[in-house]
Amino acid sequence: MNPVVTNLIELLKLERVSDTQFIGRSQDLGFPKLFGGHVIGQGVSAATQTVAGRFPHSLHCYFLRPGDAAEPIQYDVEIVRDGGSFSLRRVVASQFGKSILVMMVSFHLTESGLDHQEAMPNVPGPEAFKSELSLYRAHADEIPQKVRELFTADRPIEYRIVENQNPFRPRPGIAKRHMWIRSVAPLPDDELIHQSMLAYTTDYGFVETALMPHGLSIGNPYLNIASLDHAIWFHRPFRLDEWLLFVADSPSACSARGFARGQIFNQKGELVASIAQEGLIRYSGK
Repeated sequence: MNPVVTNLIELLKLERVSDTQFIGRSQDLGFPKLFGGHVIGQGVSAATQTVAGRFPHSLHCYFLRPGDAAEPIQYDVEIVRDGGSFSLRRVVASQFGKSILVMMVSFHLTESGLDHQEAMPNVPGPEAFKSELSLYRAHADEIPQKVRELFTADRPIEYRIVENQNPFRPRPGIAKRHMWIRSVAPLPDDELIHQSMLAYTTDYGFVETALMPHGLSIGNPYLNIASLDHAIWFHRPFRLDEWLLFVADSPSACSARGFARGQIFNQKGELVASIAQEGLIRYSGK
């Protein structure tokens, strides 16, 4: 298996300390702060390991403090309720004795019921686009030296953005983007791995959709951006090692906060997940 994919799978497994306590290792991606998707993905993994025979259908979390990328993370899971059809878990991630994230995860027994969904947007398939990584490598001379290696390194998830343009000189446009995503190598037949990896993935490039009307790049030195909260609803089974279309839009940005919402479809056109996020967006430039 591809080593960067293997590393991500191992990152999300966690060390079990007790029935409801886990330790996750950190991953230094070149930034002083932990990547938010890292903590979300590990939190889903921790919660799921305390539930039998049920799968996550929704999660809601708040980022409380920046995480330290050089230190392990403790996950404490509270068994809030195990009902006839649903189970609820509260997860607190902490470092140095202080909470960095609080998450609620709801689990549901698989059952049949009414079925409808919004139609998948009609966009060209992934084969029509270059990977985001290839764009970064093509424009490597525009990346600051101190983060150039980070932006051009191999990744476990491939992104192919329909609205491709120079990521360092974006043009103002509508607050909507379409991204084809998948792991760069096959994954095991373990639903937890696919769900926790998707949770990890959805924090990447999502709230940046709120920057698109303003023609701002994530690398703008006058920009301070950070995730505030994140929610995911898992609708239908999926595989992250097969292409998924991540459709994101941002209906509002105000008061130094940007809001984004998203839908994820498989190539059959099935809506497999929905996402929402609000992020801090402080811009001090002219």
